[in-house]
Amino acid sequence: MNYVVIKCGGSVFESLPESFYKNIAEIHQQGDWKPIIVHGGGPLISSLLSQMGVHTTFVNGLRVTTNEVLDVVEMALSGSMNKQIVRNLSKVNGKAYGISGVDGSLLQAVPANSKNNLGYVGEVQNVNVSLIEQIIDQGFIPVISPISMDEKGQRYNINADMAASAIAQALEAKLCFISDISGICVEENGERQTLHHVGKEKIEQLIETEVIYGGMIPKVQSALKALAHRVPEVSIVNGLQVNSLIDFMSGKEVGTRIMLDKEVPNV
Repeated sequence: MNYVVIKCGGSVFESLPESFYKNIAEIHQQGDWKPIIVHGGGPLISSLLSQMGVHTTFVNGLRVTTNEVLDVVEMALSGSMNKQIVRNLSKVNGKAYGISGVDGSLLQAVPANSKNNLGYVGEVQNVNVSLIEQIIDQGFIPVISPISMDEKGQRYNINADMAASAIAQALEAKLCFISDISGICVEENGERQTLHHVGKEKIEQLIETEVIYGGMIPKVQSALKALAHRVPEVSIVNGLQVNSLIDFMSGKEVGTRIMLDKEVPNV
C-alpha cells in the first residue's frame, strides 16, 4: 500500500482554502495513495497559554514544555485542532478519523535527546503502524495529534514535523510539509527565489547563515532524517495555492523537494 503523510502546521491552518481539503479527499477517493494527516497548532497553543498567564519559551523552534503547558497543548491539539480538521474534511465528503498519539499507544515517546532543558518534549521511539492501518482499512483518513506518552504514562509534546517524519519512516511513506510559503527561499541577484531542490549540505549552510531559522529548523532536520530511513520523497508545499497538493502527488515541480545530496541536480 502507498502512503503519503501530510503535515499541516497550526500557522497555516486558518488560511487553508476548502480546495486543500478537497484535494485530500480526492487523493483518498482515488485510492492509489492513502493520506495520513499530522497536525500542529502552535498559534492556538500560544494564544491559550497567554490567556491563562502561562509563560513559555522556545529553543531552536521547540517549545519548552512543563506539565502545566502540556495540559494546554493537549487541549488545543487533541481537542480543538484535531476535530476542526476532521470537520473540514467531512464538509467536502472526506471520511476522517481523529486520534492522538496517546490513543492506543499510537506514538510511543522518550525524552528528547537535547542538551537544552526542554521539559516534557519528546521524540518518537515507536509508531503503532497496525493502528494506522486499521483506521485506513476501515475507509478513513487518520488525522493525528502529536501528543504522545511513554511506557509509564508520562505525556510528551512532540514537534509535529518530527512526528510526521517518524510516521512516514514507519510506513515508508511520502512526506509533505504544508506551509503558507512556496518552500525554502533565498536571495539571488537581488531577487527572492524558491529552491526547488535542496540537499543536506545546502540545508546545513542555510541554518549556519540563519536563512533557515526557528520552526523551519526541526522541519528540515526531520526531512533529512526521514530520507535517511527509507522515506522516498520529502517536500515543502504551499497549501494556499490551489491544487498544490494534487500537483505534488503528480510529481510536478512545486515547492521545495528535500533530497539526499547525491540526488540533487547539478551537485
